[in-house]
Amino acid sequence: TCWIPCHLGVYLLSQFPCSEGSLGMGKGLNSLRWLARQYALRVLDAAGITLNGSQPWDIQVHDERLYLRCLLYGSLGFGEAYMEGWWDCEAIDELVCRLLTAQAPQQVGWLTQPLLGLDSCLINRQRGKGAFVIGRRHYDIGNDLYEAMLDRRMIYSCAYWDGGAQTLDEAQEAKLDLIARKLELQPGMRVLDIGCGWGGTAQYLAERYGVQVVGITVSKEQAKLASERCRGLPVEIRLEDYRQTQGKFDRILSVGMFEHVGYRNYRTFMQVARRLLNDNGLFLLHTIGSNVAYQGRDPWIERYIFPNSMLPSPHLITAAFEGLFVLEDWHNFGINYVATLKAWHANFEQAWPKLADRYDERFRRMWRLYLLMSAGSFKARASQLWQLVLSPRGVSGGYRSLR
Repeated sequence: TCWIPCHLGVYLLSQFPCSEGSLGMGKGLNSLRWLARQYALRVLDAAGITLNGSQPWDIQVHDERLYLRCLLYGSLGFGEAYMEGWWDCEAIDELVCRLLTAQAPQQVGWLTQPLLGLDSCLINRQRGKGAFVIGRRHYDIGNDLYEAMLDRRMIYSCAYWDGGAQTLDEAQEAKLDLIARKLELQPGMRVLDIGCGWGGTAQYLAERYGVQVVGITVSKEQAKLASERCRGLPVEIRLEDYRQTQGKFDRILSVGMFEHVGYRNYRTFMQVARRLLNDNGLFLLHTIGSNVAYQGRDPWIERYIFPNSMLPSPHLITAAFEGLFVLEDWHNFGINYVATLKAWHANFEQAWPKLADRYDERFRRMWRLYLLMSAGSFKARASQLWQLVLSPRGVSGGYRSLR
């Protein structure tokens, strides 16, 4: 415990040679905090951010302890400090976009990030009972929250605005229609929806395309509402992990679920999908992705938003399905997530007076940061949104890509 502040102090002193007078501003921890502030100013300046400045993306600091906390704990310190009211910003999405563009996160988090990377290498947290943790801790926190935030079908994944949609409802329907067309759905087909959410996708496909759908989820609240939503339709909702699923299907889709699979299980996921898919079928994978292969997890997101989550990279995805599927199409429309997240945030803030009876102000700041920080990541192109179309043996005569 003594080595860490000593090591930190030596490093900061090497970065900021200080006069005797400057070190006299405080001793011990106060000196470290002062040095951390100088380091933070350098990082912010490189990102075009002014401390307590007048631009919407400038950070307004209310507690000087923020700098050392961020330096040591990275996004965990940054996020918790916001939840506790240590800082504010008018345009959090733009603030985060600028920080990511300047690669600021790589310069902080000296304690937390190495530990999470090591943890991911040693433990398979998405296996067995661990597969259901995300359901309990994120998707089951309250259907009232998601009903207020999402579109009328409660589709909790990136909408598709490129076709000229003007509202969130229109953009989500455009996304569902795009998926259906990419899968070349025909009436009577048997479709598996891995990670079916609250049933909006299954309902849409059954009603509009006349297909039979089996939807699986690890969330009890999602399964309950999805079953109610799809009552009377040829839709079966199951509360189960994808590794438990049995049957044969003409088409498979997985929308916004692969982020919870974990790199240790990518190959297993693809093997399960291949086992369940007919030889002449198609599989559409819709997932958020990272530009580089990274086996760690974001510490703030891990603790407060998506436990056991992990973003795949192109290399990790292709390695997982190599020899199992033929890649027919790869579509990146990640920039569409900016508008989607901003729409969710606007809905959330508008509904807050009704939600405040169940959720406190700390939750409000946490959820706001989650939505706007995510928007900033997509705006900076640090995060991507991919739709892959895979076939077991290659589509005879070739696959026609759709946009």
